[in-house]
Amino acid sequence: MSTTQANKIEIIKAPNTKINEVDFDNINFGSVFTDHLFECDFKNGEWQNPTIKPYAPFMMDPSSRVFHYGQAIFEGMKAYKDDNDAIWLFRPDENIKRFNSSAVRMAMPEIPESLFMEGLNQLLKLDEAWIKKGLGNTLYIRPFMIATGFGVVANPSEEYKFMIILSPAKAYYSGEVKVLIAEHYSRAANGGIGAAKTAGNYAGQFYPTSLANKEGFQQIIWTDDATHTKLEEAGTMNVFFRFNNTLVTAPTSERILDGVTRKSLIDMAKREGIAIEERPVLVSELITGIKDGSLKEIFGAGTAAVVSPIKGFAYKEEYFELPKAEDSIALQLKEKLTNIQHKLAEDPFGWTVKI
Repeated sequence: MSTTQANKIEIIKAPNTKINEVDFDNINFGSVFTDHLFECDFKNGEWQNPTIKPYAPFMMDPSSRVFHYGQAIFEGMKAYKDDNDAIWLFRPDENIKRFNSSAVRMAMPEIPESLFMEGLNQLLKLDEAWIKKGLGNTLYIRPFMIATGFGVVANPSEEYKFMIILSPAKAYYSGEVKVLIAEHYSRAANGGIGAAKTAGNYAGQFYPTSLANKEGFQQIIWTDDATHTKLEEAGTMNVFFRFNNTLVTAPTSERILDGVTRKSLIDMAKREGIAIEERPVLVSELITGIKDGSLKEIFGAGTAAVVSPIKGFAYKEEYFELPKAEDSIALQLKEKLTNIQHKLAEDPFGWTVKI
């Protein structure tokens, strides 16, 4: 291994690359990782020893707080390569802001934006061969932080590890998704941690989602914990509803994640002259809308799939199928957004950032 120093980040290069072992045309999302990772430790009240090194397992004390008290947060981002081999990020400032917001909510230290970006930039440059050109080809970026302080004492850790790992990805197709509207289980509650991108939020969804899977549904549309009458998120994505020619989505709150794709689609819709409302959406509106024909589309929005159309939904043991949208706003917005991300279209919002 060779070691160099770049802007105070120690870089330890892998002696060999795994890239020639990868079939980039057949990659399962999040299953293959690049040659290197970035890590930085928080000890004695400060971030220290930022390092890029070969991707590999690492040892931790069995009593590390992350295992016992769940202090773990993460983000999801992507890097893109244009036709001129330039590398681009999409709204990284929003991801960093949300990452630090999650850190505060979970009693964890914030990561300086300069450290986050410098570590990411150096890592992407080192593993840039893993970013393939072409629409739909991306490099998924997973920054995360875990509590590494040891001792089974129910207090926040005093030590943490921040890491960034990279995973090549193809266009994410979820197929025709059928969803079950939650009547009992909740994703989040007022005063809880629903707005933080923390590991426990996702772990708590696995069991009710597995029950839905057994009934033939791919995901759940979560409802509010108090009344189960307000529609909030679809699986791990924000959710949009199209009534006639108006898009409606629930406002962000301490129960609903402030999605970067969500806010981007809202801004794009406004620019395109599409009517959009951010307000509570009731289950009863969906039932009425499917019966009178005003409900045209439902779709999820998130980093992995960008937009995931929903074919139909079930509520109180009754299944409702949506009509085939000939003028799908969901697919129109997805195409426009992915073209901006891949630098195939003008970026009038200034969202893309060159590495």
